[in-house]
Amino acid sequence: QVQLVESGGGLVQAGGSLRVSCAASGLTFSSRAMGWFRQAPGKEREFVAAISWSGPSTYYVDSVKGRFTISRDNAKKLVYLQMKRLKPEDTAVYYCAAARRGAIVTAPGEYDYWGQGTQVTVSS
Repeated sequence: QVQLVESGGGLVQAGGSLRVSCAASGLTFSSRAMGWFRQAPGKEREFVAAISWSGPSTYYVDSVKGRFTISRDNAKKLVYLQMKRLKPEDTAVYYCAAARRGAIVTAPGEYDYWGQGTQVTVSS
């Protein structure tokens, strides 16, 4: 049974930092690209960041470039999203997802496993 479990969300003031984590089990983690998406109330799910299977390649949506960093630990089957200089518009439920292949993809349809999400709230 495949499981992706996010943790680390919470409430933070604007300008602050937060790191969310995703623990994977039941899948060939090291062969898959991993991604983070977010969904704010009343909005569609949005791609945030992705990392290739081996970790050297990353990709970010423009709105988080320079503030967010995605990383992974294949030995521990973990993927992280370090978020700095947070803004109120970063408030959303953040989802971890496992792609079907090792290369970076951004479309939600390219991911076949999803976590349950973790809430990140940034107060102004």
